[in-house]
Amino acid sequence: MLADVQRWIADAERVVALTGAGISTDSGIPDFRGPQGVWTKNPLAEKQSNIHYYLADAEVRKASWQSRLRHPAWQAKPNAGHLALVELERRRKLHALVTQNIDELHQLAGNSPEVVIEVHGSMRRFMCWGCGGRGPMQLVLDRVRAGEEDPHCRDCGGILKSDTISFGQQLVPEVIDRAMQAAGETDLFLAVGTSLQVYPIAGAFDIARSAGAKTVIINGEPTPYDAMADAVLSGSISQVLPAIVKGRETVSRSLN
Repeated sequence: MLADVQRWIADAERVVALTGAGISTDSGIPDFRGPQGVWTKNPLAEKQSNIHYYLADAEVRKASWQSRLRHPAWQAKPNAGHLALVELERRRKLHALVTQNIDELHQLAGNSPEVVIEVHGSMRRFMCWGCGGRGPMQLVLDRVRAGEEDPHCRDCGGILKSDTISFGQQLVPEVIDRAMQAAGETDLFLAVGTSLQVYPIAGAFDIARSAGAKTVIINGEPTPYDAMADAVLSGSISQVLPAIVKGRETVSRSLN
C-alpha cells in the first residue's frame, strides 16, 4: 500500500492536502478528540471554544486568555510531516493545502500563504467582535501578561478573541468555497491527521472522490471515510507522510 501511494504522488499533478490536528501532535500540540485530546482530558475546555459561552461569560474569557498564554503552539516547531508538504509544493505538485489547524505551522515550515487555506482562522491574530479590527495576537497577550484579565478593543471597547472560528460562529463562505473548489480540481486528495467528522470541510473528501481523484487517509484513529478511501495509512504522521513523498531525504536533512 505504501508503494502504491508513493507512485500516486509521483504521478500526481494537482495534490490537495486536508490537514487536521493530528499533523501537529508530533510538534507538541495536542489534538482535541484523541485519547490525549484537550477536550477528552478536560471537557470544560470546550466551553472556551464556544462563541456563545465566550461572549456571555467574562470568566470563560479570562480562562481563555490564560489558555492562550500557555498554548504550546508558541514554542512548537514544524515537524517532518509539515516539511513533507513543503516538499510537495517545491516540486510544484501541491495545488492547495486546506487546513483545519490554527497554529500556522504550515507557513512556518515554508508553505506559501497563497497555497494554504485556513478554514478555521489563525490563533496568531486577534480580532474584535465589535468593530472587526485585527492584528498580531502577541500585542494582546502582552496586555494579559501586564495584568489585564479580559482585554477589550482599544478602538471600540468590543470583546477581543483569537481570529479563529469558534463553535457557533459562522465559517467564512469564501474560504469554504475556495477549499471545495480546490478539492474538485485535484487528482490526489490527502486527508492528513483529520477525523473527517467536522463539516462542511469533511465533505471535501466526497468532492475529490466524485471528481475522480485518488483518496488517501493518513490518521492515527479510524475515520468515517476509511472504507471509501483508496488507501488508509496509520502511524505517526511525521514518519508516514515523509515516507510517501518522494524526496524524503531532503525533508530529513532539513530537520538536522
